[in-house]
Amino acid sequence: MITLYGFGPDFGLPDLSPFVMKTEIQLKMAELPYRLERATPRRAPKGKLPFIEDDGRVVSDSTFIRRHIERSRGIDLDAGLSAEQRAVGWAVERMLEDHLYWALLHLRWADDANFAKGPSRFFAGLSDAARDEARARFLGRIHAHGLGRHDAAEIIELGERSLASLSAVLGERPYLLGDRASAADATAFAMFVGVATPFFDGPLAQSARGCANLIAYGERMMGRYYPDFR
Repeated sequence: MITLYGFGPDFGLPDLSPFVMKTEIQLKMAELPYRLERATPRRAPKGKLPFIEDDGRVVSDSTFIRRHIERSRGIDLDAGLSAEQRAVGWAVERMLEDHLYWALLHLRWADDANFAKGPSRFFAGLSDAARDEARARFLGRIHAHGLGRHDAAEIIELGERSLASLSAVLGERPYLLGDRASAADATAFAMFVGVATPFFDGPLAQSARGCANLIAYGERMMGRYYPDFR
């Protein structure tokens, strides 16, 4: 059986990491049995979660985990999609994972109230100085990515453009690319609810919660893949 290593439920979400949720949903889409184990990035081979163990093989990174399960099981999570639809799915994933995700991190880590409510708990037991140093290092990662070089208003503006683009791609369809969920839906759902969760507040979170079609989409995906989550 596959073992999926993640952070665990927090922030009003099935897992605090959208990448862990993405992988878990794709395992459910593939109808593969798995079990969840909590881990920390220090334990992960590439220093980040998720990773899986599958019959003695360790695979890291959500994109390569998907590749592994598809190739090893002969599964295509995008079955029925055209080449153009697959390309749109990949482009949307890149927009969300390489752009919106960093705005999500800024929402959680740069806003003092959100940080105190959420990420600061990761450093329980440390001195205030050590906690502040860890926070500064994390914010430095956002700066190194490039998004963190903008001021807060500009980051919010860019994040809102990604949300608006996701909303436009979804339109009135039940799922991102049609009438059935595909691999990109795992990413779209996980990233969207990561921003929209009521656990955090701020202009970007409020904008996410104002996208009616994305809210309905999030509820649809939550009901399908996490029916028992409250």
